[in-house]
Amino acid sequence: MATEDRDRLQAVVQALPAGAVLQGPADEVLAVNDRFIRMFDLAGRVELSPGAPMAPLVPLVRAFFPPDPGGPHSPEEILARRHGHRVAEIPLTDGRTIRREVEPLRQGDAYLGALWLFTDVTERRRREHDLERDNRALTELARQRNAFTAAASHELRTPLTTVISFAELLTDPAFGALTAEQRGFVDAIRRNGERMQRVISDLLFTTRARATGLELEFGTVDVPAMLQDAVLEALCASPVFTVLHCSPGPPLRGDRHRLHHVLGNLLENAAKFTPPDGQITVTARPGPEHWLIEVADTGIGIPEDVRDKIFNGFYRAPNARTGGYPGTGLGLAICRTVVELHGGTLSVSGAEGEGAVFTIRLPLAGPPPEPEEPLP
Repeated sequence: MATEDRDRLQAVVQALPAGAVLQGPADEVLAVNDRFIRMFDLAGRVELSPGAPMAPLVPLVRAFFPPDPGGPHSPEEILARRHGHRVAEIPLTDGRTIRREVEPLRQGDAYLGALWLFTDVTERRRREHDLERDNRALTELARQRNAFTAAASHELRTPLTTVISFAELLTDPAFGALTAEQRGFVDAIRRNGERMQRVISDLLFTTRARATGLELEFGTVDVPAMLQDAVLEALCASPVFTVLHCSPGPPLRGDRHRLHHVLGNLLENAAKFTPPDGQITVTARPGPEHWLIEVADTGIGIPEDVRDKIFNGFYRAPNARTGGYPGTGLGLAICRTVVELHGGTLSVSGAEGEGAVFTIRLPLAGPPPEPEEPLP
């Protein structure tokens, strides 16, 4: 081989990102790069100049391999003239893991040698192992959390139902008249019991959605009627003045119960963060292919930098936490989940201190159909 060609070949092998040895057709070294020399500590221990025999090199490399007499990493196998591409990952005795690739070189039927590539994949495999271990741990933690949430919620529901029922019975005149102060105490018991029931329902909803997914019952939804029902319920539960502006429009395909729950959550939130002298405005208008529903209030608003975070489970905006407003941070996460399962979007706007505007966009046709699984 001409000196110029040999130098060019050496430069190409030297530029490879892995340890590399170019083996000639007579089992001689044609070129080797520094990565390979460093990988197996070969400097000064063996002749590696072009034309040197491969045989003395083999035992020095083989010394790093685990004992495998006559196996796939034996000297005979390493020098064998196989004409197929081979790949193997080999754990070395010093703790490293090497990916070895052998690519035969030929021109027509003539065998010209082979290119051996050695890549240290130790860190990659260690990261993959750590990631698998962490994923297993997180999966187990999620399972334990879901089991605990479901068990705790179930154990709380029964006594809460009893507390609320007795609170309602105490307001019955048949059990005797109550003073105004006593009635206020009983109302507070009932009201807080119902709030705890809603929190438990949200926890169970979130647990079920994470564990098995949420199944919706799709049907025809009369949007104006649904909005009217939700607003009337909100007016019964809150003193905040609420206005509904709804244009007539076509029905949409959706789960009326779940969508009603979304609107109830948004209206409850708006009432919670709006002073008694404020106002809540619900606006709805149909488009060619969707309904657009806005729930706006004149409350504390939401800081711009946390508008995406408030839709994450258990997250609450800083001004909500420091303002003493009760809540778990689950309501908005549930709302967005339900809306997205309908193929829609839920977003928030408005300025902090001036109120929040939640916008729901729901397609008339419901969510797009899931792609069919190909037949085997």
